[in-house]
Amino acid sequence: MTRQAIFLISTADRKGILAETTTFFYQRSLNILECRQYTDVRENAYFMRIAVELPPEITRSDLEGQFQTLADKLELKWSVYYNGDRQNVAVLVSKTSHCFYDLLMRSEEGNLGGKVVVAVGNHPDLEEVADRFRVPYYCLPTPRSGDPDQENALLELFKRHHIDLVVLARYMRVLSERVINAYPGRIINIHHAFLPAFQGGNPYLQAWERGVKMIGATAHYATVDLDEGPIIEQAVERITHESTPEDLRDLGKDIERRVLTRAVQFHLEHRVIVSGRRTVVFAK
Repeated sequence: MTRQAIFLISTADRKGILAETTTFFYQRSLNILECRQYTDVRENAYFMRIAVELPPEITRSDLEGQFQTLADKLELKWSVYYNGDRQNVAVLVSKTSHCFYDLLMRSEEGNLGGKVVVAVGNHPDLEEVADRFRVPYYCLPTPRSGDPDQENALLELFKRHHIDLVVLARYMRVLSERVINAYPGRIINIHHAFLPAFQGGNPYLQAWERGVKMIGATAHYATVDLDEGPIIEQAVERITHESTPEDLRDLGKDIERRVLTRAVQFHLEHRVIVSGRRTVVFAK
């Protein structure tokens, strides 16, 4: 496997950033494999994702130390990731399996960008699903959101399995501020795209009753403000008056599955830069 370093960069927009950054890598004979950039004119903000090939003679510490000198000069906010580092994923579930199955399958096939190493449910229903993929499953019954004892156990599991990303795959509980703050920008949630309308149980029946003509799903980073975190990925499908509530539910499940998996892949492949309440996503 080719050693790669992936840099995510953001700064105020001005002339010369791209030239100086690429020159930095050129002067060190680092082959640039991919370079994507975006300028937010409204905010005068500049974003870049750049992947470079690392020769055997350069160490991570040397690369990062030298790049920090450039970052100080250009006032860059940056982070760097390496393709050889496995990222461990924890999936939280309740009773609905469609998103869970898709994540497990792609993890097993090696195209998720990380590895699902543990699953946690507040019900035992999906343990059999996890067993099929040889993923350890822990049942932590949570009668109410934010239960401190259960969240202590949850955080201990995350620590034990060295978790890099937490995915809420239709997990029907709200995580407390303590858990959210323990993994800032590293918890992804999925829900239907009707919010703030049709909240609560059976949103697809509510949507059918209102005669909606489009349904969808939204994947976003979890924050202390419920369902208001930066959006990573969305998708919609048109429906008609002939669609039944069951049609809406089944189509909604398929959209949720696809949207959540793409959002997880974007994060694990280091394609997302959070900017305030928004994200810049350098999708494939």
